[in-house]
Amino acid sequence: MSGHVYYLMGASGSGKDSLLQGCRDRLDHSHNAVIAHRYITRTADAGGENHIHLTESEFALRRDNGMFCMHWASHGHLYGIGKEVEIWIALGLNVIINGSRHYLPEALAQFDCITPIMVEVDTAHLKNRLLKRGRESLTEIDLRLAQHASLLHPLPDASMLHIDNNHSLEAGVNALMQIITAAPQLNNREPQALA
Repeated sequence: MSGHVYYLMGASGSGKDSLLQGCRDRLDHSHNAVIAHRYITRTADAGGENHIHLTESEFALRRDNGMFCMHWASHGHLYGIGKEVEIWIALGLNVIINGSRHYLPEALAQFDCITPIMVEVDTAHLKNRLLKRGRESLTEIDLRLAQHASLLHPLPDASMLHIDNNHSLEAGVNALMQIITAAPQLNNREPQALA
C-alpha cells in the first residue's frame, strides 16, 4: 500500500516551520509519518526551518541529475524536495511536505494520494511574525505582505484543508496532527477549516 502526501502551504511567516517542528516533536513510530527536509540555497543558520543548505552549484547539479522530485524558485532562493520522498511513499510511509502554493498544480498531478493543507494567518499577525523573525528588510516584508494579499483567493483544489494559525502554536500543531494522524483523505472532499 502506498503512502500519502500531506502538502503544507502558507505565506512565509505563517508559522509552517513551527507547526512542522511541533509535529516532529510529537510524531512517533506508530504514526508511520515522516517530514521531508527541503534542500534550499539559503544558509543553514538563517533560522526557522530544519532544511539542508546547498550552494546554487550543488542545487543545479542535483536538479540536473534528477535528484529532486520537485523544485522551484522563490524570493531569491531555490527549493527542492528530494527524490527519496517517492521511495518513502512506495514503502507506505505518509510524507509531510513543506510546499509552495505556486507548485500545487504540479504536486496534484504528480502524486495520486495527496491532501493539500493551507496554513492561514491574517495580515496583521503575518507582519508581526515577519518582523520578529528578523530575516528580511522592511521592504522585503512589504513585498511578502503584498504577495500574501494577492494569493488569498481560492486555490484550484476542492479537497484542500485549512488550518487557522492566528492563535496559539499548540492549537495549530493540534490541528495539523489531527489531519496527519487521521485516515488519509483523497481529492474528493469538501473544504474544511481546522483551528
